[in-house]
Amino acid sequence: TFTPVVKWQGGQKEMKPITIIGEKVTTATGQKITYKTGGSFTYTDKIAYQPEMKNCELVVKAQGAVKKKTKDMPEMKMADGTIITPLLVKSDDMPIVGKDQFVRNIPMSQPIEIFFLINQSNVRPTETSKKEMKDFKKWVENTLKDPARYGYKNITISAYASPDGEMLLNQNLANERAESSKKYFQGMFKEENTKYENGTGEGFYQIQTTAEDWAGFEKLVKESTDKKVMENRDVILGVLKMYPDLETREKEIKNLAATYTELADKILPKLRRSVDNLNYDKIGRSDEQLLKFATTTPDSLNVEEILYAATLTNDVNTKLTIYKNAEKMYGNDWRTVNNVGVAYLMLNKLSEAQTQFDKADKLSPNNPIIKNNLGICSRWKGDRKMAMDLYKQANGAGPEVAYNMGIIDIQNGNYASASSNFGNYKTFNAALALVLQGNLDGASSTLDQSKEKEDALSYYLKAIIGARKGDTNMMINNLKTAIQKDASLKEKAKTDMEFFKYWENADFKSVVG
Repeated sequence: TFTPVVKWQGGQKEMKPITIIGEKVTTATGQKITYKTGGSFTYTDKIAYQPEMKNCELVVKAQGAVKKKTKDMPEMKMADGTIITPLLVKSDDMPIVGKDQFVRNIPMSQPIEIFFLINQSNVRPTETSKKEMKDFKKWVENTLKDPARYGYKNITISAYASPDGEMLLNQNLANERAESSKKYFQGMFKEENTKYENGTGEGFYQIQTTAEDWAGFEKLVKESTDKKVMENRDVILGVLKMYPDLETREKEIKNLAATYTELADKILPKLRRSVDNLNYDKIGRSDEQLLKFATTTPDSLNVEEILYAATLTNDVNTKLTIYKNAEKMYGNDWRTVNNVGVAYLMLNKLSEAQTQFDKADKLSPNNPIIKNNLGICSRWKGDRKMAMDLYKQANGAGPEVAYNMGIIDIQNGNYASASSNFGNYKTFNAALALVLQGNLDGASSTLDQSKEKEDALSYYLKAIIGARKGDTNMMINNLKTAIQKDASLKEKAKTDMEFFKYWENADFKSVVG
């Protein structure tokens, strides 16, 4: 019976024993080895790592037995120390913020209608002096004073004639009404209070005409509250449906006699018009303004603006301030609550982050983004199983979820799965997973592409790669740089089993002292 034992100063840990038996043994169980040809066996076991095991020995105790006689054999040393490179894994878990839907420039339009008399196309003084037109001009006057917030694009003019009279006459009327409307606006943009050079040109206007507005006619008939129109509504709509030919349709409508008189008085005048829209972009505040207001006068911002403002700074404390302001004003929006938690995570304030994510989870149950962030909290608390369960519930939240799973995979010794989950990320952890699989060139390339390539730990990992490849120069040069950047790595390297075969190397000794 062989029993592997891990020994360190002040303690030891036995692993599971294995029994080897001869081919004639019938009274015991174990791995059978024949006398003449010999044989081999494989053995695997796992025990929990303890920090004291870093500097240890693996020995094998053996006890032979023949029938009832037993004899202990001398211990045999099998290996020195423990490779603890997986413990280099970084806690660079990726939390996810609730993203803003901020749009800086919002397309909008300011409408106005101009109505015309039957068979006329001139813009009458009663139209230019009506309250709606005065309000429109006042709006133009005010917005022209603030070009940083209002970006005019064009005016669309849709001119119509009512569906009575000859088609050619109506087409000409629609065209003339469009032209008259355009000239009115061109004149308005020449006035002192509403002066706008682009508005005086031809290219500012987009014109569309409809000779006989049957669609508008049908809509008004359906919406009318006039008693006679309501009484004959089904008949009128039936005529529209029955007669697709426009001339026949008009003739049949006029045959309704008294009803037609009512239509001519109440419906048709509303169709002799131009529908005009001044189209513009409502221009949002600049990034500088948003960032300033988010910390000074946050109540002047809507939720999308303030969430966007937080993305404009790399200072985590400023982010936290902005997200807290957002939560105060828009606390029913799960994003504000969640994002405060993300800022706390970035500040390593686990308890505060957990509280925020729990609140967000109640506001938006089963939200994959929140589940991802709760998973990070569980891993930081040491509950890798719960963390992995939460990550599985976070499916669809983004590639960050798989990355976070990869960290747990390294901790669990599933290095191939870790690499798969890290995907296209070029990080220290992605390189570490490759080292642990033996893909040393891939690991070195990943480090070179990572944003962490100048970190002390990245140079330390490259020194490990050099040691594993047997490239002394690579190992020494990278270890030297790592220690220059972080002096604490000198003591680590002295006892790191990755460098065991170099412990007596003069260059190694000169680097670690």
